[in-house]
Amino acid sequence: MNEDQKTASKIFDFFTEVGIITQLSTAMFAKSLPDGVHPSHFSILNHLARLGDGRPPARIAAAMQVTKNTMSHSLKVLSARDFITVAADPDDGRGKLVFLTPTGRRFRDRAITDVTETFGPVFGPQQLEIMDRIQDDLAQMRKHLDDNR
Repeated sequence: MNEDQKTASKIFDFFTEVGIITQLSTAMFAKSLPDGVHPSHFSILNHLARLGDGRPPARIAAAMQVTKNTMSHSLKVLSARDFITVAADPDDGRGKLVFLTPTGRRFRDRAITDVTETFGPVFGPQQLEIMDRIQDDLAQMRKHLDDNR
């Protein structure tokens, strides 16, 4: 195997592992959410809580890597549950801004507690040590990919 093939294999193997971890953890997380609320909905709430609300739907869609139509549907689901409000953008009469409601913030916080309880029995000291060791490297990888999309 030449160097280019080794590099390609290393990249493929890395993202295969990340993808499998994502699938397994998302399935576990989904079990801790109430019916009708999907991990993708939680991701929107988490995005707003982490980065601040008052963001346009198109910007949230770009961050989530979904279409505007998909985002519109998700925002309707979240709005119907009183997790968000969508208001007119005061700087752009045609635009909208998305805000977390107190109910949405409580739901997000409770979901984090619930998922921690779901995952807790699965992770012992060895797994927690691995997480501590690789978290900064994964954050750097995420930033690099985000900067180069």
